[in-house]
Amino acid sequence: MLDTDPDFAHALAFAARAHDGQTRKGAAGEPYVNHVIEVAEILVAHGAPREAILAAYLHDTVEDTAVTPEELAAEFGDAVARIVAEVTDDKALPKEVRKGLQISHALVCSAPAKQLKLADKISNLRAIIDSPPAAWNHARRVEYVGWAGRVGAGLKGGNPALDALFDATYRAALLRLAEEA
Repeated sequence: MLDTDPDFAHALAFAARAHDGQTRKGAAGEPYVNHVIEVAEILVAHGAPREAILAAYLHDTVEDTAVTPEELAAEFGDAVARIVAEVTDDKALPKEVRKGLQISHALVCSAPAKQLKLADKISNLRAIIDSPPAAWNHARRVEYVGWAGRVGAGLKGGNPALDALFDATYRAALLRLAEEA
């Protein structure tokens, strides 16, 4: 589905251009676009709405690149741009404030945004398990996983299969960290 739908291909190409040269924080240093592909694939596999899947490709463009919300709306429509806006952090705020806002915002964002954010957290938890940032010690990874669990708790309820995948991924991250302790 992802490779045959022209809208999905357009969103992926847009994201690949926007994230060109960016890599994930993990030790593997994989291209950043791999993350947005994984998030979109998680959503497709779990029956998320089309707009959430399109937004999955684009969800970090406003936060991490020069793309503006207006560009997203012009290119992909207001519905997709709104979902992206709901999951975008304000980088002008201190990190701890942004993290707190993610926890409280999880409770009130739209159903498509909740599914997107939950898939994003699943991808990020997998990365913490499989290829953690080299500079992150055990305590930092424990803190991240705990915070992701608090965000995820507020996102659940709209897609039982996605909720179950989040829970399994969260438990796997906790188990891995416990084994490393």
